[in-house]
Amino acid sequence: MTIAPRATYIVVARHPLDAAVSLFHQLDNIDSAPIRQPSGGPEPDRQRLSLLRWIGTEAPAQEERTSLPGVMRHLSDAWARRGEPNVVLLHYEDLSADLEGEMRRLAARLGVTVPDELWAALVKAATSEHMRAAADRLQPLGIPLKSNAAFFRRGTSGLGRELLTSAEFARYHARTARLASPDLLAWLHRQNEAEGAPEP
Repeated sequence: MTIAPRATYIVVARHPLDAAVSLFHQLDNIDSAPIRQPSGGPEPDRQRLSLLRWIGTEAPAQEERTSLPGVMRHLSDAWARRGEPNVVLLHYEDLSADLEGEMRRLAARLGVTVPDELWAALVKAATSEHMRAAADRLQPLGIPLKSNAAFFRRGTSGLGRELLTSAEFARYHARTARLASPDLLAWLHRQNEAEGAPEP
């Protein structure tokens, strides 16, 4: 991909399994017939089936950006460019753990000066709780949703791993190992996942 030298590209990466669960809920929240969503049964079962389909999809990366190959292609490109002055790569876990610190780091990278007295209000405005409370004003999709607040549904991590058996979790890791470099995957996955996921 060709990037414009005068633009700054901000890429926020998340554990792919959690991103896939979030995608499931976003599609489920669209106020129309579900889009390629498993139907019937309890929500955890539908989530798990959706996640297994997502892990196993062979959709070409260039044809479906939200597929696992598409996500890995996008993040691999950002990872390869992370040393460039106009590419900023952030991790969702870092934003969750230290929102103010990451916001200050981003402001510094962008050359934005923020008066000290404004930081507390800005950080509060960027929290999931605040955005959920103001969802009718902030929901960015521009399409009818069943619930605007559900767009900012949970904001926590780990559910993707919780939905899979150890064998399914191992299958996910084997698939991502074919799609991305070990250093990117180590940064992306963060937590020590050697023990695998608990059996449901």
